[in-house]
Amino acid sequence: MKKAKDSVERAEHFAGRLGIRLPILLAPMAGACPVSLSAAIANAGGMGACGALLMKPEDIAAWCSDFRSQSQGQFQINLWIPGPEPKRDPELEGRQRAFLAQWGPEVPVSAAEGVLPDFDAQCEAMLEVRPRAISSIMGLYAADFVREMNARGILWFATATTVAEAKAAEAAGADAIVAQGGEAGGHRGAFDVDGAVQRMVGLFSLLPQIADAVTIPVIATGGIADARGVAAALILGASAAMIGTGFLRCPEAKINAAWADALAKTEADDTMITSAFTGRPGRAVANAYARSSACIDAPQPAPYPLQRGLTRAMREAASREGKADRMQMWAGQSARLAQAEPAERFATRLWEETLGILRP
Repeated sequence: MKKAKDSVERAEHFAGRLGIRLPILLAPMAGACPVSLSAAIANAGGMGACGALLMKPEDIAAWCSDFRSQSQGQFQINLWIPGPEPKRDPELEGRQRAFLAQWGPEVPVSAAEGVLPDFDAQCEAMLEVRPRAISSIMGLYAADFVREMNARGILWFATATTVAEAKAAEAAGADAIVAQGGEAGGHRGAFDVDGAVQRMVGLFSLLPQIADAVTIPVIATGGIADARGVAAALILGASAAMIGTGFLRCPEAKINAAWADALAKTEADDTMITSAFTGRPGRAVANAYARSSACIDAPQPAPYPLQRGLTRAMREAASREGKADRMQMWAGQSARLAQAEPAERFATRLWEETLGILRP
């Protein structure tokens, strides 16, 4: 009983530091974090999120202005730490275009030449809008940027998939570690893309080891979609739970109906790690395209973000047509636990039921 009491007190203390009532955070999912979802969770007392990977500075500013018109609550903004420039392989890209033509519209040669928004400009935009926290994934922010965050009172949540990454993040000045278990939906947060799959660790093994290894708060994410998961995460040393897939069936998430329907039927073993959609490994519903891409005779994905450009036409057509067999449907291993109810009510109920478990 004392362990449970201590866990609740730790979570409530961390929530107070963030300026929220519920230690429930929305995961920052690029393309799946509309203001409507974040505002609903923030209005429940949790923390909203903006996955800003594909957003230009003016888009970041507009998102934050829209959020603040709908909620007085708190939110975080997330960016990927840029990797090296991808190496082009025209022959491989040609094989990919031919393969993708079987699943959607013909892919032009220029499709792999997409350019991501300017990272430095995105960072400046985040500083300007002053969210409660800025989070990182796939690496660490530079020391100068960390100092700028500190000067503005912005917390840094650093995603880690191993104990070594968590220690490096703490040493670099992170205010909290987001421990991402292998169950998590979407892209893996590993610093080293080549080892992202080989060193994948489940949350229940990763979380207590990170909690023991660092002195800053730990936020648990990956496979948490109900009160049992939140309670377990707190008992294992987390100060808060971050949930992504669990909120995607809420109407405020506004995801494609075929994706939402698929989540309701996706068992834990119906997801897979695949680079076929973007060139970077992530956990998605194991649909026909993802499974076919893993066959031995399928071409290897091009590096990120080239593969993302190559698959754009297929992904957009699948969304328009509601074709789940070729749609990009990120999903964690607890997808089936996601509930189709208003996000504010769901977030509130999550914490009430968690307290019911930890304070019987």
